[in-house]
Amino acid sequence: MSRSRLIATTIILLLTAVAQGAESTWKAGAAKVAITPEEPMWMAGYASRTQPADGKLTELWAKALVMEDHAGIRGVVLTLDLVGIDRTLSRTICDALKEHYGLQREQIVICTSHTHSGPVVGQNLAPLHYLLFTESQQQAVDRWGATFRQQVVAVVGDAIGKLAPSHLTWGSGTATFAVNRRENPSATVPQLRSEGKLRGPSDHDVPVLAVHDADENLTAVLFGYACHATTLSGYQWSGDYPGYAQIELENKHPGCVALFFAGCGADQNPLPRRTVTLAQHYGQRLATAVDSVLMTSRMHPVEGPLQTKYAEIDLALDTLPTRVEIELNSKSDNRYEVARAQMLLEQIDSGVPLSPTYPYPVSAWSIGDDLQFVTLGGEVVVDYAIRLKSELAGTRTWVAGYANDVMAYIPSRRVLAEGGYEGGGSMVYYGLPTVWSPEIETDIINEVHRLIEADEESATNQGPINASATPDRR
Repeated sequence: MSRSRLIATTIILLLTAVAQGAESTWKAGAAKVAITPEEPMWMAGYASRTQPADGKLTELWAKALVMEDHAGIRGVVLTLDLVGIDRTLSRTICDALKEHYGLQREQIVICTSHTHSGPVVGQNLAPLHYLLFTESQQQAVDRWGATFRQQVVAVVGDAIGKLAPSHLTWGSGTATFAVNRRENPSATVPQLRSEGKLRGPSDHDVPVLAVHDADENLTAVLFGYACHATTLSGYQWSGDYPGYAQIELENKHPGCVALFFAGCGADQNPLPRRTVTLAQHYGQRLATAVDSVLMTSRMHPVEGPLQTKYAEIDLALDTLPTRVEIELNSKSDNRYEVARAQMLLEQIDSGVPLSPTYPYPVSAWSIGDDLQFVTLGGEVVVDYAIRLKSELAGTRTWVAGYANDVMAYIPSRRVLAEGGYEGGGSMVYYGLPTVWSPEIETDIINEVHRLIEADEESATNQGPINASATPDRR
């Protein structure tokens, strides 16, 4: 063999080895299951509804994306077409995933889309829904919940069963239909938008994570957006605009599972709203934003290990009410205040005093060397995403709200001081006894930094291996 031919053959072999190595860096699998209630049930999110759901616009889905890095470390992203889940349900799901698949808590992220056209979910928003229901209505919620838990555990197993060599890429797009609802009255939005005078902060980034198999087929796409899923307010099951966006992407890319996570959109609305046409329109715009990233050169390879961190911090509440104050609220003309007061009195009478703090979930993953995926519990206002992106890695920092436990609105210090619905008025519907402490933003931001810095230190000290990994974490 001539020297030039030998060199050429060697180069080809080296390139083939590199390509094979790149293909085997990640494994991924995705699956989905319909979770739409089959019996009449009450819907979650609005106090104005007067009857159970009476039809279906779209299916509601539970979807799972399982990622595994070259060291065998797995992470599971669950996305649910639900208004939210509470701490008890979240822990039940995670315990079952540990029992069945050996997954530790830090390896699991549960994201809800916050659609207001889904079912009541257990004790989430209890004073708004469950506590006011008749016994038969509560039993319907409980029956659906039991089935749902089984479906979620099974869909993760399905995704694990589909794990295959894959390559991951990421990018970031833009969609602009979210509007800061605190600053822009609904009726004025069309004119303000046309004049370029919309007020208040918003986050219009559309983060995108794409999964391709060894044959270059798109098998999954994870994407997010910071906006309430409140286009619709009727009596038909629907994933709202996130549901329509996922449908659009899956239709455009057969065989792909599209998964949505809600960003920090607690003070953001899709405006105008209230028609199916608008929900479909916003869904198409979001899907187009995702596709514009998928179909261009703006995608970057995900290289490096998966590192997962999870913590719960004692997030302080403001001054707790006295028993006398709670008893006074139990006689209010506001039935939601009465429901909360009765719930709190039952807790106290059972020997469990009111807690001055709440166990607030914070998760921070490093997906490869570039991406930071932060998930925060509750309905998080947009200030958190804007601040974290500015302090961390810009569009390489993805911040999801409505994750792991949706226990209340999470105002920034600014919004808390301004008050209003997001600043404290909404607490009654979630059942917490008072508003948050003024230190809420500082405490959450500091914990995100701590987890991110722990990831960076682990990567520095341990190289490509997840420092918290153990062999049974598959």
